[in-house]
Amino acid sequence: MKNLVLAVLLTCSTCVCFAQKSLISYEDLKYILHNNLQRADTFLMAKGYTLALKNTKTNNRIYTLPIKGGSHVNLSLRADGKRLFMELETNAMEQYDLLNNSISQYIHTSGAIGDIQTYVIKNLCEIYITTNDIMPYDPLKKDYLVQIISDKNITAYD
Repeated sequence: MKNLVLAVLLTCSTCVCFAQKSLISYEDLKYILHNNLQRADTFLMAKGYTLALKNTKTNNRIYTLPIKGGSHVNLSLRADGKRLFMELETNAMEQYDLLNNSISQYIHTSGAIGDIQTYVIKNLCEIYITTNDIMPYDPLKKDYLVQIISDKNITAYD
């Protein structure tokens, strides 16, 4: 009986861990902001994202990740010189929770400007999170727009 309970517990924890492997966390932000678009491209492809749009003239890339249940994560990357700017658009609550929980220990300052949550992550970036209700109204589903601006001292490696 103990072996059965242990096996079920390990199986459930493995499923939960692998379910979040494709979502973006603090460590993923750190890696993407410190590396160039080609490395970010390889990294995101390995996480299961698909390249939806690539514009080499303006250095913009958009990646998508469909999630079961009709949720999605859209990630836009823009290179401006040696700095990367990110925009994460999602309706997946688990993506919002993972990002919020993973940055919580690194927050230097936080605040709110109207409906926008602001976080300054020391020596990495500034994060602006906008939360909107979806139509038709559902209290369990929201649209999240996360804008990530790297610190002025963070540049992408070649």
